[in-house]
Amino acid sequence: MYGARVAFQPSAATASSSKEKKRRGEDDDDEEDDNEGKGTEAWERAYADERSWEDLQEDESGLLRPIDTKTLVHAQYRKRLLLRSSTGGSAASRIQKGLIRYLYIVIDLSRAASETDYRPSRMAVVARQAEAFIREFFDQNPLSHVGLVTMKDGLAHRLTEIGGSPEAQIKALMGKLECCGEASLQNALELVHGYLSQIPSYGHREVLILSSALNTCDPGDVMETVQRCKKAKIRCSVIGLSAEVFICKHLCEETGGTYTVALNESHFKELLLEHAPPPPAIAEYAAANLIKMGFPQRGAEGVVSICSCHKEAKVGGGYTCPRCKVRVCELPTECRTCGLTLVSSPHLARSYHHLFPVAPFDEVSPHGRPGQRLPTTCFGCQQSFVGQGGAQPSLRTSCPKCNQFFCIDCDIYIHESLHNCPGCESQRNSSVL
Repeated sequence: MYGARVAFQPSAATASSSKEKKRRGEDDDDEEDDNEGKGTEAWERAYADERSWEDLQEDESGLLRPIDTKTLVHAQYRKRLLLRSSTGGSAASRIQKGLIRYLYIVIDLSRAASETDYRPSRMAVVARQAEAFIREFFDQNPLSHVGLVTMKDGLAHRLTEIGGSPEAQIKALMGKLECCGEASLQNALELVHGYLSQIPSYGHREVLILSSALNTCDPGDVMETVQRCKKAKIRCSVIGLSAEVFICKHLCEETGGTYTVALNESHFKELLLEHAPPPPAIAEYAAANLIKMGFPQRGAEGVVSICSCHKEAKVGGGYTCPRCKVRVCELPTECRTCGLTLVSSPHLARSYHHLFPVAPFDEVSPHGRPGQRLPTTCFGCQQSFVGQGGAQPSLRTSCPKCNQFFCIDCDIYIHESLHNCPGCESQRNSSVL
């Protein structure tokens, strides 16, 4: 027996409802198309806004000419240099700065650090830039010490003891990159407060927090912890990767630190490197101190001795404390036996330039003032200012004291690495002779 075939005719209401669903589906598709541009990540929007592909140029043979980023780098450098020198104005050389710094870097490894608005993730960007910052920090502050603290699972963990070895800090950081749980600002502040409160009075106590989270999971009143940090003279600064948070801003205002929020990775790097030079000392906390230091001798090769740092026997190398004759592995450090601060003479020499920095050079237009005759070569590297093939002359700067002219590369090298003006030094030497 076969069943009868029945044909159903849709009613008017059914037809109208199907048409309405179809129209809604088309509208949803249009909305999805419109939101495709709005749903892009921050790093994608950065490239779209800058439209860097429009800066590409072709040479005579049709090949792409490399983009000259020297002018951009120099502009960023000049901005950083002028900002650094403007903190003291004409009295910048008389500002007391903390040359012996004890800094704890607090890194947020909570669940928020796994977000991918920074590529490949916030955690990876923070780790990469923190490595560069640690190296730059020790280069500019050879007498200072750094320690690492992480925030995750609502707790704070100390990765490393505060010390003067950049390689040890970086190795410990790269081995503990794992995001989970929530961040706890109060636990981190309580942890670093317990360690920094034991620092001698001549040491400048600082905390730099690299925060990714928008909230903090605290076991008590974080406001009381902020006041304890303020009373202990701990300067707290925060760099945020997401948005401004009230408690972070309040912490920085109370303790005399700075609070900034990064827009992208390059901006985050710029904000982080601003903390490498020693900041001016807080007026009510600044006090002159005479510090007893020792200059240890390098240990002889092949001699077996017990290291006071790691409590184990090592062959050759190391340094011998001039007071108690125990061995230490690295400088600068504090002798574990007698408490003497151990440094080397190059460390003191490299810290000297922060007290008497080189004045920012004045920018000079390629053609100079009317009637002014400009030199054709840089006083430092002796390279020609005139471009090859009739190209536009490169930018140049002049020292306000000796009036010698320098190229961009020499300007950056003098202020960032050499910390002495060759023109001023040559005039000083000629006057002595």
